[in-house]
Amino acid sequence: MMGINLDDLKQLRKTTGAGIVDCKKALEESDGDMQKAITILRKRGIKVASKKAQREATEGLVVSYIHPPGKLGVLVEINCETDFVARTEEFKQFAKKIAMHIAAYPPMVVSREDLSKEAVENEKNIITAQLENSGKPPHIIEKIVQGRMEKFYGETCLLDQEWSDDPDVGTVKDALTDLIGRLRENIIINRFARFSIGS
Repeated sequence: MMGINLDDLKQLRKTTGAGIVDCKKALEESDGDMQKAITILRKRGIKVASKKAQREATEGLVVSYIHPPGKLGVLVEINCETDFVARTEEFKQFAKKIAMHIAAYPPMVVSREDLSKEAVENEKNIITAQLENSGKPPHIIEKIVQGRMEKFYGETCLLDQEWSDDPDVGTVKDALTDLIGRLRENIIINRFARFSIGS
């Protein structure tokens, strides 16, 4: 087993927010490769998130963000399992960042499951109609429709949007999964409301 470089350990902890023990294990498993260690920690976070997903999240916070000079505001409810986690600085900071993200990149809903069937079908029909006279074969049109629908979800659904706080993380859902892995509780972005003057 190789010796762990302390600077790498500190950097990995700073980058991922994972605990010292988890970071040490990840660096050992990856033979000191920082990117591989990050991937290992993210996979562990996903496993933890999937295990926690069925657990009830009845605690949490309602967080507000008012964008200067006061003409735009967001309220967001984020739930977790215990009041202890809800009071941690990491949870509060994440909730605030979610509210700021919603202010900057207004989604329609939290997840694609929240979209009505009518809205999804309507979007598919519009895309399909645009491709009708393209001369492309049906299987290619189907792939294009799928690709454009993913883009649609990425614009309208909060969890599918690119995480504005750190695009390297991936989507808002990826950032949420990472947080669940670190705090080891089921965490849900439950609902939000966005207010702006004149709209």
